[in-house]
Amino acid sequence: MSDREIKEMQQRIDKGILLAQERLVERSRLFHSTLVVNRGGHVVELLPEEL
Repeated sequence: MSDREIKEMQQRIDKGILLAQERLVERSRLFHSTLVVNRGGHVVELLPEEL
């Protein structure tokens, strides 16, 4: 696999992760649930509106 192919694959992976995060936040809004995230080394529970 060439360096170019590796970069393209990494870009696709990064886009997929961002899309999954966006969908998770939207789903949390729809079901009025919280999200658990890491903020400053601490695990906290947030409403999607707080992101």
